[in-house]
Amino acid sequence: MQGHRISVISVPVRDPAVAKAFYVEVLGFEVLMDEQFGDDLRWVMLRPPGCETAVTLTTWYESMPPGTLAGTVLSVPDIDAAVAELRGHGVLDDDDEIESAPWGRSVAIEDPDGNRWIVQQDNPLPIRFDQ
Repeated sequence: MQGHRISVISVPVRDPAVAKAFYVEVLGFEVLMDEQFGDDLRWVMLRPPGCETAVTLTTWYESMPPGTLAGTVLSVPDIDAAVAELRGHGVLDDDDEIESAPWGRSVAIEDPDGNRWIVQQDNPLPIRFDQ
């Protein structure tokens, strides 16, 4: 198979309005779509600025309860600036430290539902683990 790309990541949430506010106001995502469909379902699709991959806030997958997303990496150009901004929004405490690894510097955050994201400033590739 060729021509792969990740087009959408589903993020399981309880309340799309609360989650949308977090992703837009705190993380700076842009709104691509916010529409009702079906009886009580809402399609909220967001995207980090400059990215091709979208995020959809889902409430309809029984196999994906709110708060079960973990390990998705949101790359930023300046982790120190991102951490300062996240602290300003109350997402991180002063004692939350930036971790360093061969692939970059990062900090873990949670959205209002407990979905866990990694905010990371990537190190240039290729990574060498034998150094």
